[in-house]
Amino acid sequence: MSNPLLESHLLPPFSSILPEHVKPAIESLLDRNRERIASLLASLKASGETPTWASLVAPLEQWEDELSQAWSPVGHMNGVSNTDELREAYNACLPLLSLYSTELGQNVDLCNAYKALQASDEFETLNQQQKTTIEHALRDFRLAGVDLPQDKKERYSEISQRLSELTSKFSENVLDATQSWSKHITDKAELAGLPDSAVSLLAQQALQRNLEGYVVTLDFPSYLPIMTYADNRSLREEVYTAFVTRASDQGPDAGKFDNTDNMNEILQLRYEMAQLLGFESYAEYSVASKMAESADQVLGFLNDLALKAKPQAQREFAELSQFANECQADGEFGADELMPWDVTYFAEKLRQQRYSISQEDIRPYLPVDTVIKGMFETVSRLFGVQFEEQTEFDRYHADVRFFNVTKDGEPLAAFYLDLYAREKKRGGAWMDVCRTRRLADSGVQLPVAYLVCNFTPPVGDQPALLTHDELTTLFHEFGHGLHHMLTRMDVSAVSGIAGVAWDAVELPSQFLENWCYEPEALAFISGHYQHQGEPLPQALLDKLLAAKNFQSAMGTMRQLEFGLFDFHLHHEYRSEPLDVQALLNDVRSQVTVVPTVPFGRFQHGFTHIFAGGYAAGYYSYKWAEVLSADAFSRFEEEGIFNAETGQSFLDEILSQGGSREASELFANFRGRSPSVEPLLRHCGIEVNEEIA
Repeated sequence: MSNPLLESHLLPPFSSILPEHVKPAIESLLDRNRERIASLLASLKASGETPTWASLVAPLEQWEDELSQAWSPVGHMNGVSNTDELREAYNACLPLLSLYSTELGQNVDLCNAYKALQASDEFETLNQQQKTTIEHALRDFRLAGVDLPQDKKERYSEISQRLSELTSKFSENVLDATQSWSKHITDKAELAGLPDSAVSLLAQQALQRNLEGYVVTLDFPSYLPIMTYADNRSLREEVYTAFVTRASDQGPDAGKFDNTDNMNEILQLRYEMAQLLGFESYAEYSVASKMAESADQVLGFLNDLALKAKPQAQREFAELSQFANECQADGEFGADELMPWDVTYFAEKLRQQRYSISQEDIRPYLPVDTVIKGMFETVSRLFGVQFEEQTEFDRYHADVRFFNVTKDGEPLAAFYLDLYAREKKRGGAWMDVCRTRRLADSGVQLPVAYLVCNFTPPVGDQPALLTHDELTTLFHEFGHGLHHMLTRMDVSAVSGIAGVAWDAVELPSQFLENWCYEPEALAFISGHYQHQGEPLPQALLDKLLAAKNFQSAMGTMRQLEFGLFDFHLHHEYRSEPLDVQALLNDVRSQVTVVPTVPFGRFQHGFTHIFAGGYAAGYYSYKWAEVLSADAFSRFEEEGIFNAETGQSFLDEILSQGGSREASELFANFRGRSPSVEPLLRHCGIEVNEEIA
């Protein structure tokens, strides 16, 4: 029987891929690549000739791309349509891929071949992306332990394989814990306060389970409306408790999917790996390939931002507490002491009182098809590209859509769009690589992306309607997608998001969010689903803009809490076990202005750092937000749809991939180094001159 993962396809043959195909295909490709690489190195040695780009890098890139295109659909389906059989096949391959990657990174002959190429006369004739690819490869050889003695190389390999298993298990536990809990409600009165859209979703979830009434789950489209609108305080507390104790030793499923041991072993192994490579901490190891110059610089950046934002955050929380007290005095579901399950609820009530606007007021104006069309129009005006939906393609779920990207009739890229929450799909939103742009033997291979969200699906005959927060999430992920798809690089190692410093990779995504607040853009991004596409009325728009920075300092401090916790965790961990909860409590004592509870186990579900690419790198969101706010300020100065400014952003940042340092690309676009002032201004954070 043929194996679809071993065959060449323009797009992944999702309908043909079965779990039993996965491991044999990956094993076959890994064995074939090992043989090819050994043969290549033997041939170079026998010839005595200096390696060239054509004889060394080009074939390696081709073989790596074949492996990537086989593994990409497997990893994607594991995230969006997880089954026990696929999960088992996926996990069986992780140590195989980790071992292969380590072998490459520690291959002395391969490293020496790259060194010889860098020292050759040809190197000076190579273009910038080729030079950067070679420089990054040599850096990565060092970071993979190529210079270590054999016993330490073997230990590094063991650590890498084990980490791949642990991080996957961490993510699985969070998914399983999220999907394990649900609450069946038969009395609609318990849902008082919820908007009709949320009630309809909960009813639909009950119907899908063959139950009467309503079902609340921990998926975000279900969880967030409960926390935001439910007048029933005990229901909010119950749902909140289940959510913040997922995959831990606390809460309703205490111990069932507990990530405590996984978390501790991940930290211990990361520290040991950093030590093997000569770094004081995993944080130092992480920063070695990032835009930031040192761990001290990262901590200084985060602490400085916290110092600037905390006074306003404290004022915002004091106002919220006073408001909750006043609600109690008026007999309106108030609270004399705000608990964590009260904060979002009263914040929404205060927002409505102060600005007379709610996310639900905006939802009818953001039907998903109108939003997508408006997003395409925004990007078309900025970068001169067009989008066309393709209805005939091999899909893995009925919800998935597929679009081609063109410019002046010429194909540039394509992407899958998977918008709605469902069972067996992990939470959150992300962009991932399906195929990378590169110059292949047959010509330019065009990039393809996966764009994934977890929005509220269509309910009954009503189309999917987005909140404004979901709108910005969609634009955020599409910004990542544009970074991948609009690259002009022809070498896969620096094409799209590849080779981009991780603390700069959020620049295009956060940058694109700005158009979600621009009246000129919202005029065509929005359109009422019942009233002949009527755009967001001026009165609502004015309220939305007025409320844009509502509690923005509190939000900033929350992100800084996550960033500081992550970085301190990976910077302070030593061979002695670290009390993770105590460290989180210490960080919170310095920066948190909202209440916490002793049973909360946020860290047990922090997949960004324990199962994603953000270990000792969560600070990247704030770091890149400085870049994105400053980049957008040029559009504020020159016009938000200024085609020349858009072309400049495309030329200097989006198209360049990882071919140059992020700081250099930013300076080329902005004409100077980044400033934090536009970020503070965009967030509405007023800084005391004495603090500044």
